[in-house]
Order: sequence, then structure tokens, then C-alpha cells
Amino acid sequence: MNRKMVFYTTGQILLLNALLLMLPLVVSFLYADGCWLPFLLTALISAALGGVLQLTCKPVSNDYYAKEGFVITALAWLTLSLVGALPFFLSRQIPSYVDAFFETVSGFTTTGASILTDVEAMSKSLLFWRSFTHWVGGMGILVLLVAVLPTVSGRTIHVLRAEMPGPTMGKLRPRLSDTAKILYLIYVVMTVIEIILLLFGGMPLFDSIVHSFGSAGTGGFGIKADSIAGYSNYCQWVITVFMFLFGVNFNLYFMLLIGRFRPALKSDELRAYVGIALTAMLLISVNIYPMYHNLADTLRLSAFQVSSIMTTTGYSTVNFDAWPDFSRTILIILMFIGASAGSTGGGLKVSRVVLLLRTVRREFQHMLHPRSIGSVKFEGKPVENATLVSVSTYFGLYMAIFALMLLLVSLEPDFDFTSNFSAVAACFNNIGPGLGLVGPALSYTNYSDFSKLVLSFGMLLGRLELYPILFLLNPSTWTKK
Repeated sequence: MNRKMVFYTTGQILLLNALLLMLPLVVSFLYADGCWLPFLLTALISAALGGVLQLTCKPVSNDYYAKEGFVITALAWLTLSLVGALPFFLSRQIPSYVDAFFETVSGFTTTGASILTDVEAMSKSLLFWRSFTHWVGGMGILVLLVAVLPTVSGRTIHVLRAEMPGPTMGKLRPRLSDTAKILYLIYVVMTVIEIILLLFGGMPLFDSIVHSFGSAGTGGFGIKADSIAGYSNYCQWVITVFMFLFGVNFNLYFMLLIGRFRPALKSDELRAYVGIALTAMLLISVNIYPMYHNLADTLRLSAFQVSSIMTTTGYSTVNFDAWPDFSRTILIILMFIGASAGSTGGGLKVSRVVLLLRTVRREFQHMLHPRSIGSVKFEGKPVENATLVSVSTYFGLYMAIFALMLLLVSLEPDFDFTSNFSAVAACFNNIGPGLGLVGPALSYTNYSDFSKLVLSFGMLLGRLELYPILFLLNPSTWTKK
């Protein structure tokens, strides 16, 4: 393994992180909240560590392969979370470093799970940093690195594939740096449009920016105790629409930009994504209508929560834990399905679910007609058997890790099964709020440090889709050539 390349790239990430920390530093000065020093110290620490890695780990060769791509991705995200937690800890607004680490991992992985019990007491700059981590983590810190600092190697596809969610990741342009720039351009433009629309609805500028960061990264860190409930119906609809839009595969937006409207709109994954969301909205609306006796409110609340949970954003306009079991069960199912591949959302991804169901259908047909040779098609093309095996393997590994995490978290004596199950599901699928004692009106603060670390580990596993973290922890990754 090209170890020097791994640590050299990690150094680049830390230097980039030092630059990103300048934004909350400016916010601290603008609002005079007294938190400028923690950000300055963290930026200096990040720059110093990055500089040391750059000077001592200059690689002989810039080439790297899939193994290095996975390890670079995992190490970069872990390092970024460890350093990114320092402003919370140094400011003493989160006195426990484990809590600060949990909050930061939740931010970068766009989970939105929080240990804060009084979010409105936090300073503006820390609230900005908290939501900005969503925006950076949504599209991916390494995608950003490739966009602003393209490497010489043509093998950066291994890094992008390790970081971008979904079963496959392809190029939009022959050069990877061009692909990264296109993705971030779409990302920035959509974020700016949402900010403008929220401003039109009377939302303050600061609130519009941080909530757009949360929507774009499908993260869901709010700045008020009631999340989005206190804002106007117009603002709630704007956020609903943009959460849903950021859950769409960004490749489709590129296809729309270059005029390929028909292939984009005929996408199997897009149709499944829209169909699942609309069906869930309809079923929940019927189920909760007796609670509100108002069709407009029912549709708004249902649409918002389905969009929030399915895209794994985690914003809320109502305590959905008080909804009937039927509606809560639908939301739990949506937690696992997640958004589209190539989006900023988490979960299994709609494409994997579609492929799994079509594989099952093919196996049923083969059992009834043993001599038949059926193929699984997706996006109008036959899917290679290797891809189907990969999807099935991922699903099996996903469920095994979920069961292990649930077992470990279940060691907590004061939490019931519903709370533990939804906590693991919400963190592993990068959603945030769960049910029971971790519902939208509560937080994760009462979990032990051990459980918080398990859940933090689960957030990283979920965001990076298992393999990068598992490769990082596998001793053979570091010992074998």
C-alpha cells in the first residue's frame, strides 16, 4: 500500500479544513459571540498537523488503487471529525470531548443526531460550524478536495467511489476534477436558491443559511428547540421540496443541464424514489388526518416528515413519535430505504432496494422455471451478475453490522428496545432523530460514552457505506503488500 500517499492526502484534508474553519471564525467576529479563539486554535492545530504530514510523507508515486482509496477516505473522515470537534470542546459549550466528537461526526456524516438539550443557548458561530459540517459532508470532503486541488494521478476515481454513496459512481466528464467541479457547482447553486426562497418567506438570513446547509447536506441540525415547527408554512414547504430534491441522484441534474430530459425523467431509480415517497405521504396522511382534521395541515406535515426521513435529513415540524404506530412504522421503513444513490442522502439507497427486489423476483421465476435464464434490468440495461452479488453482499453485511450495533447499544440499562432500535437505525442510516427516548423532541445525551462511540462509529460506517471503515480497521490492509 502507498502509505505515504495516504498520509499525504490526509495532510491535504487537514489544510483544507483549516481554511474551512475561517468561515465560522468570521461569523464569530460578526456576532461578537466570543468564540473566535477556539476556531483560531483549531485552525492552527489542523494546519500544523496537515503541514507536518505534507512535509514528512511526500509520496514517491502519486498512483494509488482501490485499497488506498478506501483507506484515504476513512482516515480523512475520522481525522476531520477528531479535529472538527475541538471548537465545541475548547469553547466548553460541549464540555465532554466524547459528546463533542459525537456531535461533529453527526455533522460531517449529515446524520443530525445531537446530544444538545438546549440548542438555542449555543453561540452563533458554533451553530454555523455545526450546520456547515452538514454542507461539507453532504457532497463529500474528498470530492471538494478533488474539485479545488486536483491531483496528478488519474486514479482519484477510487477516492470518489469510496466516498460517494450508492452502488456505483461514474464520471460525468473524462477528468475527475471536472466531475467534482460539476457536482459542487450544482450543489452550490441549489443551496443558494434555497437560501433566497427562504429569505422571501421572511426567514432571517442566518437561519436561512444554516437551514439550507442542513437541507443540502440532508443533515438536519436545527438551531431552535422545535426544529422547523416555528417557521411559516411557506418555509416548511420550501424545505420539504429541497430536502426531496437533494435526495435525487445528482447525475440526473447534470443530464437535465445538458438537455437529456427523457433519459433523466425515465430513470428507474427516480421513478421508484418518487413513487415510494408519494405512497408513504398518502398512507400517513390518511392515518394522521383524525389527529388534525385539516387536509392542508395533514398533507404538509406528512410531506415534510416523509421527505425528511426518506432523505435522512432529520428535520421535524411535529413530534412524529406521537403519531399512530402505522405511520411510525412507515417512517422506520423509510429510514432503511433512504434516498437515491449519488445524492447527499443516506440509508440503503433506492437503487439497491430496487435491485434486491428485482433479484428476488428473478430467483422466484427461476424456481418456477428452472431452465429459464432471466436477467435483471436497471435503467434499461441488463445488470451484471457481479453487481447483483455486490448489492446482496452489501445488504447482508449491512444487516449483520446493524445487529451487532443494536446488541452493543442494548447494554444500556435505561433505554427500551424501541429507543435503542431506532437510535441505531437513525445513526446507521444518517437520519438523526429516532423514536422513544431519542425522538424528535429529545436527544442522545443520556446515552453512555460507550454507546455514543458505538453510534458515532455507526454514523461513519453508514455515511461511507461500510467498506472504507472496515478496510481501515483490517490489519491486513496495513501489513500486506
